[in-house]
Amino acid sequence: MINAPDCSVVVITYNDAARLPRAVRSVLGQSLRNLEVIIVDDGGTDGTERVARELCRKDPRVRYLRRDVNSGGCGAPRNDGVAAARAPYVMFLDSDDELTRHACKSMLLELERTGADFVTGQISRLYEWNGRTRRYYPELFTRRRVVEGIAAEPEMFLDSFSTNKLYRIGTLRRLPFREDLHYEDHVFTTELHCATRRFAVVPWVVYLWHRAAEENGTRPSISLNLREIDNARHRIRAAWLSDGILRDNGLAGLVVERQHRFVRQDLRVYLDPLPSRDRAWVEEFVSLVRPYLAELDPAVFERADPVVRVCCHLILDGRAEDLVVAARSLNGPKAAPRFAVREGGRTYWGTVPAEGLEITSLRMAELPFTAARLRHEATLRGDTTGEGTGETTGEVPGEETGGGTDEGTGGGTRVKLTIRTYDPFGVLAATPGWSAFLRFGDRQMKLAPRALDDGSHLSEVSVDLAAVRHGRAGHDSHYDPKVSIVHPDGRTTSDRLLVDPAAEPIRLTVPWHEVTVGAEGQAAALRVWWRRTGLLRRVAPTLGRARAGLFRRVERSGLKLRVYRKLIRVVPPRRDLVLFESDVGAGYTGNPRYVYEELRRRGAPLDMVWSVARNRRNFPRDVRLVRRMSWRYLWTMARAGHWVDSHGLPLAYPKPARTRYLQTWHGQGVKTVGFDAPDLRADFAEPRARWRAAVARWDALVMPSAEFERIFVSSNEYGGPVLRYGSPRCDVLVHGDEEAVRRARDALELPRDRRVLLYAPTYRDRAKFSGRSVRADLAMMAEALAGEWVVILRTHPVERCVVPEHLRHFVRPAGSYPEVNDLMLASDALLTDYSSLMCDYAVTGRPMLFLIDDWDEYRRVERGVNHDLPAIAPGPCLTRTEELIRALRDLDGVAASFAGKYADFRETWCADERGHAAARVVDAFFGPARSGAAETPLLRGASARRGTPGLAARRAARLLLPGWSR
Repeated sequence: MINAPDCSVVVITYNDAARLPRAVRSVLGQSLRNLEVIIVDDGGTDGTERVARELCRKDPRVRYLRRDVNSGGCGAPRNDGVAAARAPYVMFLDSDDELTRHACKSMLLELERTGADFVTGQISRLYEWNGRTRRYYPELFTRRRVVEGIAAEPEMFLDSFSTNKLYRIGTLRRLPFREDLHYEDHVFTTELHCATRRFAVVPWVVYLWHRAAEENGTRPSISLNLREIDNARHRIRAAWLSDGILRDNGLAGLVVERQHRFVRQDLRVYLDPLPSRDRAWVEEFVSLVRPYLAELDPAVFERADPVVRVCCHLILDGRAEDLVVAARSLNGPKAAPRFAVREGGRTYWGTVPAEGLEITSLRMAELPFTAARLRHEATLRGDTTGEGTGETTGEVPGEETGGGTDEGTGGGTRVKLTIRTYDPFGVLAATPGWSAFLRFGDRQMKLAPRALDDGSHLSEVSVDLAAVRHGRAGHDSHYDPKVSIVHPDGRTTSDRLLVDPAAEPIRLTVPWHEVTVGAEGQAAALRVWWRRTGLLRRVAPTLGRARAGLFRRVERSGLKLRVYRKLIRVVPPRRDLVLFESDVGAGYTGNPRYVYEELRRRGAPLDMVWSVARNRRNFPRDVRLVRRMSWRYLWTMARAGHWVDSHGLPLAYPKPARTRYLQTWHGQGVKTVGFDAPDLRADFAEPRARWRAAVARWDALVMPSAEFERIFVSSNEYGGPVLRYGSPRCDVLVHGDEEAVRRARDALELPRDRRVLLYAPTYRDRAKFSGRSVRADLAMMAEALAGEWVVILRTHPVERCVVPEHLRHFVRPAGSYPEVNDLMLASDALLTDYSSLMCDYAVTGRPMLFLIDDWDEYRRVERGVNHDLPAIAPGPCLTRTEELIRALRDLDGVAASFAGKYADFRETWCADERGHAAARVVDAFFGPARSGAAETPLLRGASARRGTPGLAARRAARLLLPGWSR
């Protein structure tokens, strides 16, 4: 190269000839073209030199350096590369990894723009066996920023890599890497922070850290070679050195932060796989790390994860065996301890209270029964005798006894489990009459535990794998057996089983399958793998793919729609057949449910069928179901004389000429709807035309309020009759339902001595299924309010939010609870944001609070609104969790201060909610024609709104079919 490059990328390699070209290509393909690649071969013996010289021949930007003897680490080859670099900026790359395409250019521009001493970017792990990626500590890289030294953000000690950074060459030549140490980048990064004043952070991924599948004979990288005890020795030495560097440079106050990094990250690297290590390895590890932990500031342990803190305490006490038991609770099912003790309102790991063993913050001892934790440890062996213990439960089809031999199966297909169940939090002792079951795939076996002197229980059971159903085509899959403890009232709590990680897996042959039973993951939880064999293995996948491909072709070809269009031309509708659908088949709920129940109450001579989406089961047993979009569903659509729906039956499917469609809709409120909503307000003709045609199918629309009518009719260009009698689903909110309250309280295990806050945020259009709608700090709320309140978290159906176990004592996830009305009736107050639930909840007259920290974004960029919520809200509009906590502590006073606005809000949205909407809607849509029906004020309004006098009346007359009456 004649001109000096803008950036030098030093690629270090050792016996990695196969992967080196991929790494170099990731550099040569950079959007920054004026760069050089310096390959430093650390004395490899596998042909790396030949590969590297070929890369040099193909591109003059590649240079090759070779060390005569392997250095044993990464420091020496990196120093060689820095010495040879010709550019003012340098990056490092390991030969088994890659840079993202714009890494060099984007970081160079950021460095020049900010004038920082170096710039660091996001690393992402790339798992080669499945192609998935996972960002490394993404919380460190959420914002693009300049940090005024490590003291300003000491959590950046977690970013100790040398490979995700762009450096000035002068900095690197003043700070050479140590050549006598693995994890030299930990020491180097500490020196870098001491020698520089400011650094830039970019939030995009700049480095792909490849993680290859572990294979026999494959040499792992230094950072993954965790089985070698010398690996831990080097990492601990790097920690000692780093602490000393901070002290020597006048940064002793940051030593605690650097040590926190060690406990959170470095120590955890060895604790996670500890259960699979032998006793000698564990004892040597304890002896190595104990001196370093003994010097740590107690504040470091206080900030640590509770189970990690327990592990540190056990290391300091030299309790290697107990350490292995505790380490199994760090991963996988995160098992409960074997024993725990409570004293003074605090919970401790083990049998004796000790400060370092406190686990109160996990809240395991305070969980409701359905989330309660027990620990099940199992030993396995092949059972050729067919003998064992256990009883048939009579509850699950196809379940077996724990003992005996099933007809048609012989020896050699059974596994015998000896299960020891630990009850550290007294769940079993507090539940007289409990029973235990082992769930093994589709089999359920009743256990017969016997109590032991230490409070644990022992069970033995034999499982015949030949009796487990696997379908006509078999399967290649796995499942995780669980032990379920069943309360006498039917509630269940389940946990996976732990097995010996060192035990050899059991392999059995059953008809058409090979089954492997053994340990999975670092915690060694029990897993069962099924693999087809013989002809089934060769044929079944091909048939399965062919079947799936056929279904896809049918769906894409429009065959169903063409068949349906022909059906509605030749098949006359049945006036007594009604198709109900709520929330696109998601459940038995909403306005359609209450219309249906009113018809049932009257004993209407109608054949009523409910649409159900795949894998949905929240329907009464006596309700007739048809799976949505199945052929039978299309037949039912074509034949039904009435459609009753809350969202929209399949948009492309026209309504038969003599079918009547009642659209009940599913809520009202401040959000934009119809053509004003994000998915339709853009000027794209096809989706707007599709929705316009769908709306034209409606023959009547349930209208809960005049305000909703004012907004909804124009926003959806609807011109037909409206039934403004309130919402059928709100009738129960007017009258109350003690059985619904009891049902919700029992199902969610709501304490009788707590007030109940229903938290029901709506989704964000640009962040569906992300969990971002849950904007309250639930942990902060739990800390402040758990003694007085319990929260029901009702997320929107297009949202996903997993409540952490340590919050389950305070938060009851209810996203899948089948009926939201039960939750409203069981609650004392509502917390929401922009959800239409606010209008339904106002019927109850109970307090409401609004957490709207993203109000400006929501109304301007996100969904858009029709009303100024802060101006009309019947409760306080809050932006911070601290404000919410204060409002809940003075809820009565807050509610009183909003009494006037609450009354105005109810008048706007709930004036028509008188408790008989379902009956009046049924009268209007299904009842016999009555004289003067066309002259009702509602129908006159609809007719006038269309500007066609009398048309609405004629449509109403067609709606009112002859038949039955009350």
